Amino acid sequence: MPEFDRVWVNAHLCTMQDGLGVVRDGALAVRDGRIAWIGPRAALPAHDAPVTDCGGAWILPGLVDCHTHLVFGGNRAGEFERRLAGATYEEIAREGGGILSTVRATRAADEDALLAAALPRLDGLLAEGVTTIEVKSGYGLEFEAERRMLRAARALAAERAVSVQASFLGAHAVPPEFRGRQGEYAALVAGMIAPLAAEGLVDAVDAFCERIAFTPDETAAVFEAARAQGLPVKLHADQLSDLGGAALAARFGALSADHLEHASAAGLAAMAAAGTVAVLLPGATYFIREERHPDIAAMRAAGLRMAVATDMNPGSSPARSLLLMLNMACTLYRLTVEEALLGVTRHAAAALGLEDRGMLAPGMRCDLALYRIEAPAELCYWLGGNPCVGRVVAGRDA
Repeated sequence: MPEFDRVWVNAHLCTMQDGLGVVRDGALAVRDGRIAWIGPRAALPAHDAPVTDCGGAWILPGLVDCHTHLVFGGNRAGEFERRLAGATYEEIAREGGGILSTVRATRAADEDALLAAALPRLDGLLAEGVTTIEVKSGYGLEFEAERRMLRAARALAAERAVSVQASFLGAHAVPPEFRGRQGEYAALVAGMIAPLAAEGLVDAVDAFCERIAFTPDETAAVFEAARAQGLPVKLHADQLSDLGGAALAARFGALSADHLEHASAAGLAAMAAAGTVAVLLPGATYFIREERHPDIAAMRAAGLRMAVATDMNPGSSPARSLLLMLNMACTLYRLTVEEALLGVTRHAAAALGLEDRGMLAPGMRCDLALYRIEAPAELCYWLGGNPCVGRVVAGRDA
């Protein structure tokens, strides 16, 4: 008789293997925080573990939000009003607003204040079934402020049942004190990586390669410093223009390149060859009214894995719902339901370099999200509402 810690029955399963991998009237068992058995309920072996009757709910792998800027000070509702009046995202940034306005608010906040502000944002995502989240720094733009952001990101996992991956995004914008000395600041960022990594605060290094941020050469220098520390990289790539960010991400074997509205077909093909995941951020496309969308046809043709994330941030995507991003990915980018759901499970986990989650299979981490729905398509269909009725993290109710 197999030794299980707990068993869930009377559930429909989306295993995310071979597409959605639907198993109707399925069962799932956990042992030591890992999935020990999964399949049709009729085939469940005899056991003496506690049983949870799911009442016909659907079980998916716990959702993964693989691109967020969850930790920050203040908000930019005033800039939202300006954009409604006709100002562009780039105009506001060049006038000292945009990212730099959040930098001022974040630098003024201590670690406890950053954590307190981030927790309600996190709670909304957890309520929808998120069990793993990536959190970027990038609003400090000086060593101690970046360190506070990363410490606050780590603290989230101590306050809530969630896995947190922390990305150092010191190369997010040029701080005002380095105006006219962009290369010097990029070199400073590269020098921050080793001490932050030594404190265990960094899981990956990110950068914003764009005409209002950092050049490909400056980005490459930061990535070389990350490589020297054995850290994987990610990239905000080709959001507002094609600077070859997709190809640059591929050259460094990046876990992901994100945004990609202006990426070329050649750059996308290079990403696919390198195993880099494309992270789609429809909330940003929607919020800044970007008319150019990522080339989904080219991504499909290249066999590129596509993830979907909130990009939760105060300026270009104040999105507090990953389920809403599923609908936006389908309606704005024309993703299929299967592509969208893979994008917040299996492919989102790959975008973080996490091979132990994102699918329901023996040996995988038992992170689950339970939904009271009739079919998986409902997760992409509804605008608003939350059908999540349960969340399991490492085999335990959360």
